[in-house]
Amino acid sequence: MSSDRDAEGFLEPEQIDFQHVLSCVFGIQDHESRTYLVLRSNPGSTVSELAGALDRDRSNVNRSLTALMEKGFVERQRRLLDSGGYIYQYTAIPLPEARQLLHEALDEWVVRVHDRIEEFGTEGRP
Repeated sequence: MSSDRDAEGFLEPEQIDFQHVLSCVFGIQDHESRTYLVLRSNPGSTVSELAGALDRDRSNVNRSLTALMEKGFVERQRRLLDSGGYIYQYTAIPLPEARQLLHEALDEWVVRVHDRIEEFGTEGRP
């Protein structure tokens, strides 16, 4: 058995980091969680700024931001430019709010799993 797992096969709590939880609870990929973490340090960033900070192309950063916005971890604001037009700036939600989202989603998931366990064997198959 892997040394980072306990006797039941679960990860040891010390081995679980923010990215593990985002991945398990929300299906957020590592590159998306890195985007969130960079945004926490650089609120109000544009896609170009994030692409530079993450060393990724703009289209990949845009996809990451879209996924994070859909899950409620990133907010977007439109800023008008003096020269005309606008740009979007992105900000990660504060960590206490992210924690709350994670707690709520995990609690809902646990209830659904418990319900699913109770259904085992009632569908005509093991």
